Formats: sequence, structure tokens, C-alpha cells
Amino acid sequence: MSDYNKMIICVDNPAPFIYEVKNMFAKIYNTEIRIDYNNVDALNRYPQDLMTEYTQSVEEGLDVEKYKSLFEAVDALQPGDYKTRMSDIIYEMVMNAGMKPGYKYNEPLTLGEIKALRNLHDFEKKMPDEQTLRKKLLGAWTGRACGCLLGKPVEGIRSDELIPLLKETGNYPMHRYILSTDITQEVCSHYKFYLKNKAYADTVDGMPVDDDTNYVALAQKIVEECGRDFESEDVALAWMKYQSIFSYFTAERTAFVNFVNCIEPPASAMYKNVCREWIGAQIRGDYFGYINPGKPEEAAEMAYRDAVISHVKNGVYGEMFASAMIACAAVTDNIEDIILGGLAEIPSTSRLYEAVMRIIDCYKNGTSVDECFDIIHSAYDEHTDHGWCHTISNAMIVTAALLYGEGDFGKSICIAVGMAFDTDCNGATVGSVLGMRNSVDGIDEYWKKPVNGKIHTSIFGVGTVDIEEAVNKTLEHLE
Repeated sequence: MSDYNKMIICVDNPAPFIYEVKNMFAKIYNTEIRIDYNNVDALNRYPQDLMTEYTQSVEEGLDVEKYKSLFEAVDALQPGDYKTRMSDIIYEMVMNAGMKPGYKYNEPLTLGEIKALRNLHDFEKKMPDEQTLRKKLLGAWTGRACGCLLGKPVEGIRSDELIPLLKETGNYPMHRYILSTDITQEVCSHYKFYLKNKAYADTVDGMPVDDDTNYVALAQKIVEECGRDFESEDVALAWMKYQSIFSYFTAERTAFVNFVNCIEPPASAMYKNVCREWIGAQIRGDYFGYINPGKPEEAAEMAYRDAVISHVKNGVYGEMFASAMIACAAVTDNIEDIILGGLAEIPSTSRLYEAVMRIIDCYKNGTSVDECFDIIHSAYDEHTDHGWCHTISNAMIVTAALLYGEGDFGKSICIAVGMAFDTDCNGATVGSVLGMRNSVDGIDEYWKKPVNGKIHTSIFGVGTVDIEEAVNKTLEHLE
């Protein structure tokens, strides 16, 4: 039986009701409700992304390959009522699909089952004193912003344009911020990727609004209001209360639509969500690491409660992994212990665990950083949305950047961004881990200067976050 079928999802298919309402409205008012499907794609992704659903389902081990031609046929239809109604049938087929015989991974959804499959990692921990911890937290908040800012101007670019761009602007291998002065008219003419009017480090005053940094401030708000024992439902309510739907993307936006339609967690992560294992949760877990220094299990449990509102399986594990790494980074300088300490909180039987261990093995066996780059790019196709935005491909990059960066903050975030895929997300996660490990004193002034001690957010009632004040609040949330 599919893992999905082990959970009760109280959702009736709303499609027939919608069509009845349309028909009734037409009879009463002698007119017709028309849906512009081109405008609702951003909020109703499922019918327009069926081949991603197919790929995702196959990777999860669901027995759907026999239906591939059906997926392709419906996917080829023009947006409209028929395509939407047929996609509803495909969704039901996926939800009722069994597991393919011989599937090698065991990737449970419940926290108890996840814990039962962990490969625990013990290492020497040194708990910092209060002053040192404050500097580490200041480094984590600042480091996340620096890494995010480094990758933000080129978020969405692919490596076949990123590498030539960096070479053309004298920044390869990447070793500094991309500046507005790099982006001349001539440079822009060489690339399909739009490079003008981006948030370049020499044009900003503080970290610009970005979902990667919004989530840290939002998590702090949730803990402030609901306490450390917050529940998944608290996170869902906070999302609707504190940000516009357009502040959320991919799996998060789908989950938001589901919340509005009264589909509660964890069903909100599953209902017509083709992005359910993408990177969105992995970028949300930092704060839970910040408030659990030296306690990766507690950090991962909080990350789990956050992640399951929008993600399943490796999407959830990604947030647990990142949160636990940050908790470990507070109490050890050993990069391998930080990574293995993070892995120790997810199933050792998962695809994510296997992929991260593959990168660790490459590093230990003397594989060069360029060869590691090729291995990641051969495993996941950055030219597809699914490959580019998946948790696993980006977690592999985060792991590689931490290992090959060898503890150097600038070198590490540059590797994370220079490997392409989700540049701002990976730069932010690596910056957060190493900011915690190295403390704010271990981040060169060059990287800190554009951030200027502040993070701009789109969170209602929060606005701009002063990093020093955020650290003070973080210390209040320690157990």
C-alpha cells in the first residue's frame, strides 16, 4: 500500500461541485462563469504540471509507470475544463497507487517511523558560553543573509550561462559578489537569463526581501506567539495571517491554497502538490537550529512540524537535515560531524541520505570539486523545474560546498552558488551553517557590509528585521 494511503485525507473532490455551481449560475443569471486558466495556473498548478507529477511519483516508488501515456496525453491538452477534470482522475490514480515491487527505499511520513530508521552519529560537543553563543547566532543570521544575497541575482540561471557569466566578469571560480557594474549592456546581450535590475550587492541597503530570509523571521514570530511546542496548524495559520499568497512559491503556494480551502496538515502537503519533495521546506528550518544549539534531535522535531504542512518524505527530511546541521554547528567545528549529525535525524533508508553520503564519499576519495559538480549535474537535470528545485539535488550542493569549502565562509558560499541550481537557497543554507560554526567574527567584513545588519521582509507587521534585535529574541527562545 502507498504511504499516502496510510493516512486519512478528508477531502472531497471539489471539481463536480464547481461545475454544478457554474451551471446553476448560468441558468439563474443567463450568463456563464468563465475561468481564465492562463491566470489561475500559478494557484492551480496541478493540471498544468502533470509530467512533474509523473516523475515525482515514479521517484517515490509509486506504481504508475504503466500510466505514462495517459499522463502525456492529458498533459498535452490545452488548459481548460476537460484538462482540469481529467487531471482530477490522474490525481485519484496517484493517491490510490501501490508501491512498485522491489522499491529499495523506505521513506515514512510519521515522526516515530522516521526516528526508527535513523543512523545515529555521536561526536564530541562543546557548548559555547553565552557571549560565544550570541556571536554564533549573530553569525548564523548574518551568514544566511550574505549567502542569500550572493545567489539572489542569479536565482534561476542555469550553469551553462552562469559559468560563462562568471568568467566574463572576472569572477570564476566565484570569489565575490556579482555587482551591478559587472552587468553592462554588452554582457546582458550574451545571455538569455535576465540580468538587469536585480538586487546586486552594490545597490542594496540590507538584505532585500526574499522568501529564504522571510522564513527565518516568520519562524521566530511563530515561536514567539505559540511557544516551542507550536503545532503544524499554528504554522499554517501564521502563513495566512502574516504574508500574501504571492510571498510563497511552489509547494508552499499549493499548501496555502489548500489551507484556504480548509485542507489541513498533513493533507495540505499532499493534495494536488506536484512540488511535495522540492526545496521549499529545506530553506525554512534554520531558526529551529538556532534555538536548539547542541540539540539536533529537538531542532529536527520542530522542523518536522513545520515541514509537513507542505512537503512529504525527502522534502520533509531536507528541513530536518538542515535544522539539525545548524544545531550541530553550534557545538563543533568539524564539518563532517555537522553533516553526519544532520543526517542522523533522517531515515538512513531514504534517497536524501544516500545522496548526501555519496557526496561525502566523493570528498573522502579525493574527487575534485569540479568532478563533484559533474556528478550532481548528471544525477539531476537542472534544465527541468523538478531537477532544479528538488530537495536532494540542492542538498547535495549544500553538502559539497560545506566539505570543499573547508570551513572558509566566503569560499563555501561561493561554491554553493557557483554550482548553480537554486543559488540563493543554497548560498543561504551554507551561510547559515557556517555563520553558526564560525560566528560573526568568522565572516569577513566584505560579505557583511551590503547586508548592513538588517533583513527586509514582506511579513505583515514585521517589515525590516534588525539582526542584533533578532538575536536577542532568539536567545529568549532557547530552552
